[in-house]
Amino acid sequence: MARAALFHLLRSQSKRLISRNIHSGYPCRVATWSYTQCAKPNFNTATSIFTAQKRWASQAKTNEDHNKISIGPRKGREDDEDEDTGVVYYGPISSTIKKVKMLSLSTCCLSVSLGPVITFMTSPDMNVILKGAVASSVIFLSATTTAALHWFVSPYIHKIRWQPGSDSFEVEMMSWLATYTPRTIKFADIRPAETNRPFVTFKANGNFYFVDAEHCHNKALLARLTPQKATHESALKNL
Repeated sequence: MARAALFHLLRSQSKRLISRNIHSGYPCRVATWSYTQCAKPNFNTATSIFTAQKRWASQAKTNEDHNKISIGPRKGREDDEDEDTGVVYYGPISSTIKKVKMLSLSTCCLSVSLGPVITFMTSPDMNVILKGAVASSVIFLSATTTAALHWFVSPYIHKIRWQPGSDSFEVEMMSWLATYTPRTIKFADIRPAETNRPFVTFKANGNFYFVDAEHCHNKALLARLTPQKATHESALKNL
């Protein structure tokens, strides 16, 4: 009998304690707080990982675009240069020519500096005269290919700066060291290119120049850069 009364008392006290905690909302607050504290770090971690992956992807894409051999000026740079310097024409394969020329210069320097050393060290039993002939041949071939490449691309105009109404314009050419050099040309000095040399548009001051007509959007400038041979011949006949 005493056991039954004690069990009934404990049961009633436990029910009263549970009902009081439910009405006070303490378990709910504890559960909400614990869920918030557990979920917040996970959310922040996921956000940081996503941001890092996005940043890495953008950097990888930028590096890939920078290393590609592109045709035409790079995006995002053309508008700035137009506003600052008045560039009206870009060579569509300017960056490609520069990379190929730098590669050719690098191989030429390596052939000149390391070619004789490798030739004399790899074949100790070979005749000295024959070694000298082989080393000279390597140097000559490397220098010849580099000079031929420079001769072939030297007329190529990489940029043209011109203000409408001006009687002269500025062009950017590439030297044999793959550096850009500016030149100022007057329209009065432009003559038709009477040569069989490939990729030549006009001649001025004894030098040949090439402009890609398909990528020159300023038709007025293009018309002044491509004089017709028949016009000059008719003028000479009239004289």
